[in-house]
Amino acid sequence: MLKTLLTSAAALTLTSGIAAADYSLTILHTNDFHARFEPISKYDSGCSAEDNTEGKCFGGWARLVNAVKDARSRSNNSILVDGGDQFQGTLFYTYYKGKVAAEMMNGLEYDGMTVGNHEFDDGPEVLAGFMDSVGFPVLMSNADVSGEPALADKLMKSTTIERGGEKIGLIGLTPQDTPDLASPGKNIIFTDPSEAVQGEVDKLTAEGVNKIIVLSHSGFVVDKLVAANTTGVDVIVGGHSNTLLSNTQERAVDVYPVMVNDTAIVQAYAYGKFLGELNVSFDDDGKITEAKGEPILIDGQVVEDAAIVSRIGELAAPLDEIRNKVVAEAADTLVGDRDVCRVEECSMGNLIADAMLDRVKDQGVTIAIANSGGIRSSIDAGEVTMGEVLTVLPFQNTLSTFEVSGQTVIDALENGVSQVEEVKGRFPQVAGLQFSWDASVAPNEGRIQDVAVKDGDAWVAIDPAATYKLVSNNFVRGGGDGFKMFTDAENAYDFGPDVADVLAEYMAGNGPVKAYTDGRIVKK
Repeated sequence: MLKTLLTSAAALTLTSGIAAADYSLTILHTNDFHARFEPISKYDSGCSAEDNTEGKCFGGWARLVNAVKDARSRSNNSILVDGGDQFQGTLFYTYYKGKVAAEMMNGLEYDGMTVGNHEFDDGPEVLAGFMDSVGFPVLMSNADVSGEPALADKLMKSTTIERGGEKIGLIGLTPQDTPDLASPGKNIIFTDPSEAVQGEVDKLTAEGVNKIIVLSHSGFVVDKLVAANTTGVDVIVGGHSNTLLSNTQERAVDVYPVMVNDTAIVQAYAYGKFLGELNVSFDDDGKITEAKGEPILIDGQVVEDAAIVSRIGELAAPLDEIRNKVVAEAADTLVGDRDVCRVEECSMGNLIADAMLDRVKDQGVTIAIANSGGIRSSIDAGEVTMGEVLTVLPFQNTLSTFEVSGQTVIDALENGVSQVEEVKGRFPQVAGLQFSWDASVAPNEGRIQDVAVKDGDAWVAIDPAATYKLVSNNFVRGGGDGFKMFTDAENAYDFGPDVADVLAEYMAGNGPVKAYTDGRIVKK
C-alpha cells in the first residue's frame, strides 16, 4: 500500500517542462541523538578508544561536525534541523542534563528543533533551561503550554527563518501521548497532530510563507498520517520511531524520501549514526518540483574534529570513574535492540526482568513487568562496564513493588501489546509470568490469550480474582507507557534502588551472563 504513495525510490518530479527550479534547499537533519556525544558501537552503545582508532565505531559529535561541514559545502542554501530527543541516553545527560546538547548544537549552528518526549524527562523546567541556552528556535505546535509557567510565552508552535532570500516556515510536533512517555506535568495539554500542523500551516501561509517544514517527533506512522491529512506541508523531518529511510542501506524501512501526496518525509535512524541530507527544489509558488537525497553514514571513514574530541574528553572526565568500572562479564551479546524488544521476548528484556524479580523475591513478589521503552541498548560479549549498563538503562528509574489483581495483570499485558505495529515502548518484558498473544485481534480487544504464573515449580493459569505482588519501575507504576491500571495499586512502594544498579549487581552475581530466551512470550 505504501509503495502506491511513492512515485520514485530516490526522487520525485511533480512538474514537467520546468528547465530549472527557482529555489533549491538542502535540509540537513538529525533525530533521536540521545546524548551519544562519543562514538558508538554497532550496538548503539559505547565504543572503545581502540575500536574507534581502528575505524570500527560510528557517530560521535566530533564526526558529526565534519559531516555537516562537508554537506554544507555542497549546497548554496542549507539548513540544519533536529527531530527531537537530544536528551537522555548516556551519563552525559544524567550528569549535565541539557547543557552539553546546548553547547554542541549552538556550535553547529542548528536552525531549529522540535521538542521530543525525552526533553520532558526531568520536567518543563529543564527544557526551559535548555531553551534559554540555545540560539535557535525550539518548537511544539500540538500543545497548549499557557498554563505552564516555565514554558508559557517561551515555547512557540512555529517560526520562520530565512535562507537565500526566501522565508522557510518551521513547525514543531511532539507525541500526543507524551504524558504517558515522560514527565511534562499536569499543566500542558497535548492535542491532535494533524489539526495542530494545519493550523500553523494556515497561519504561515497567510503571512506569505510557501515553503513549510514540519519537525516531527511523532514517529513514521504519524508522519504519514499528518502528510495525508494536511495540505501545504512540503517536508516532514521525522523522529521518535528511530526509522531509517534510505535508498541504499539494507536495514532501511522505506525509501528516502517517502512521498505522501505532495509531502516528502525523511528520518535518519538515531544516535548520530546518520546525517540526513535532503535536497529539495521549489517553483515560484513554493511547490516541490524535486526531492531527493540520502542519509550519510557517519562511520569510521568520517574524520573527527580534533577540537570537539578534546572538548568531549574534558566533559567526559567526571564520568569516567563511574562508567569505566567493570561490573560484570557477558558471555554473549545481550540483545536490547528496540526493533526486537518492542515486538517480542528479547534476551536483554529477560535479563532485566529476572534481575528485578530476583531483587525482591524475598518480599513475596512473584511477577516482574518491564517496559521495553526503558531498554535503550544492547551489550556485546566481554567485560561489561557500568557505563554500558547505564546506556541500557539511562533513566534513573527506581524499583517499584505493588499489589494488583490478576485481572489487572491481564489488562496491563493487553496494554503492552496494543501498539506493537508502531513498535512502541510499552511492549512488556516479563519474569515469573508467561503469556501468549494474537496479533490478528484488534488492539485492546483481547489480544492476550493465555497467562500463566508460577506455583512452586509448575505454571498455572492466572486467577483474575487473586491478588499478586509485582515489581516494575516507578515510571510504569506511575502510569507511564499506558500502564495507568497500576496507578491505584495497593501497597505501592516506588523508591527502591535504581534499576541500573539492580541489573549490574545481578549480572555480577550471575556471570559470565549468557543471552537467553525461553518462550515466556509467545506470539500466535
